[in-house]
Amino acid sequence: MKLPQAIQAYFEADRMNDREALLACFTSSAAVHDEGRSHSGHDAIGNWWEYSKAMYRHVADPLEALTDQHGTKVIARVTGEFPGSPANLTYVFRLVGDKIAALEIGA
Repeated sequence: MKLPQAIQAYFEADRMNDREALLACFTSSAAVHDEGRSHSGHDAIGNWWEYSKAMYRHVADPLEALTDQHGTKVIARVTGEFPGSPANLTYVFRLVGDKIAALEIGA
């Protein structure tokens, strides 16, 4: 599957537990919406990601992707320490240039 570079880099950094590489995928004013909460800017996104990794010890493997005028929707199989694992989650990315400006994660 061919993903835009920033999205591919996001999943690779997440898999490698590399906070700095993950944050490099985002614009400085990016926002992430996950589990009913929004996190804006690198510090907040980094804190959200570290908390989620520590809490769920998850790994996300992209299964399929669709890009349209609204962004790129990726279905990923997420395995970790949470009820219902593994689960397929939807990641909706909006890019600005070659960076992620917005990410929404849901079921």
